[in-house]
Order: sequence, then structure tokens, then C-alpha cells
Amino acid sequence: MKGIIGVARYLNDNAEMLANEIVQKISQSPNFEALKEELEQAIIVYTEFIRFLGKSLHSSENNVPEGLVEWSKTNGKRTASQGERVSIIITRYPPTRLVFIDYLTKISIEHGLSSEEFVFINKRFNYLLDISINETIVVFEQVKDKIIQKAQQEVLKLSVPVVPIQDKTAVLPLIGSIDSERAEYILENVILKIIEMKVEYLIVDFSGILNIDSIAERYLFDIYSVLRLQGIEVVMTGIRPELAQTVVRNGIDFSSIKTYATVKQAIATQES
Repeated sequence: MKGIIGVARYLNDNAEMLANEIVQKISQSPNFEALKEELEQAIIVYTEFIRFLGKSLHSSENNVPEGLVEWSKTNGKRTASQGERVSIIITRYPPTRLVFIDYLTKISIEHGLSSEEFVFINKRFNYLLDISINETIVVFEQVKDKIIQKAQQEVLKLSVPVVPIQDKTAVLPLIGSIDSERAEYILENVILKIIEMKVEYLIVDFSGILNIDSIAERYLFDIYSVLRLQGIEVVMTGIRPELAQTVVRNGIDFSSIKTYATVKQAIATQES
């Protein structure tokens, strides 16, 4: 155990130097690509990891050093926020593992460790590295999911604009494909916006719709019903024959809804 304690002290005292050498060695691996800024960040990351490893060698138990999990989570958050892909993280670990083991082997020999002691250090290193990888990737995916969800919400906002065209009259142009998620967004968010705008006459224009699923059709009918209950007159325009056939086939009754061929016709009727 005395030899292992010596290695632990060596790792802690020389963490930054070892991190520099290890990063330099890893960067020379075949097919390894990284920007200068990434290598500089890697040195900081590996310096901390080497210190965590040194600290863990003081115990024979597989205890995770205090701070390692939080440190790994922070790395995952930072990497995700920088727009990296999870594959970048994963593909860099095999050469990292090999170079680290080479250095640990060299250090163990220099400190006269027995085979059992070297195996102990090797196992402890792999254990901590695997924990770090797991925590980093889990948090990376969580942050990425939040970023993607936020982006999708922004796209939804842009995809369902409420366009005022004259006093208390507005158009809700529907463009592209309408699925249940987009229809639900309209039901939960756009209706509030329409009410806040004090719209009394709303034209829902379907002329830009490519396709619509059956669940979304029912959502749109619910939207019509909610707006009618708020005293808003709702008319629909641009419903192509094939779309109308699909709606009827799915059992949605639009017979009570006023429809027009174009937005222009709807406006003209409202003004007359």
C-alpha cells in the first residue's frame, strides 16, 4: 500500500504536467482532430481527473472521490452548450484510455509497484473513467434535449403566427404539416394570443397545408370550439378537396363552420 500512496502523491503533485503530456500524446493519435482551444480545455479537465484518481487511491474501496460526479456533469453541460455531438465525446475516450494506461504503467514501474498494486490502480482508473463518461453523457443528453425542445418551441412560434389585417380581424395561416404536437401548441398558446389581441373575426387559412393527421384534425376542431365560446367568429379558407375528403373520412363534422376559397373572399364577406 505504501507504493500506491506514493503514486497517489505523485499524481496529485504532477497532475498538470501529466495532463499536458497526455493531451499531447492523445492529439497525435490517428484520426484525432481537435482545435487548440479544445486541447487547452482538455488539459484543464485531465488535470482535475488525475487529482481525483490520486485522491481515490488512498482508499481500497471503490468510493467515488467527492466532486467527481459534479465535475463530470459540468463537463457534459459545457460540451452540450458548445454545440458538440455526443459522438465527439465517445470517440475520444478509447485513445484517452490507452494513453492514460501507458502513463500509469510507467509510473507504477518507476515506483516499484507489484503486479497486484498495478492491477488495483488500473482497475481504479477504469472505474472512475467509466463513471465520468456515464455522468458526462447523461447530462449532455439532458442539456441537448432541453436545447432541442427550446428550438422546437421557437420554430412552433414562427410556424403559427397570428397576423392582424385590420381592426379586430386577424389571419392564422397554417403552413406545412400539422401534427398533434403543433396542433396542441396552437390550442395551448395561440388561442391565448388571439384573445389577448381582442380579435373578433379570425380567418384560419389552410391553403399552405401539406398534410394533417387525424389527431391534429380533432385538435383544430377543439380550437374552433374554444374560440367560439370566447365570442370569436371563426371561418376557414383554402381547404383543398383532398383535405376536405380526409377530414370527412375521419368523422370530423365541419358543416357548422363557414368556409371560403380564399382569405380575400373571407375578408370581403366580413366587410359586407
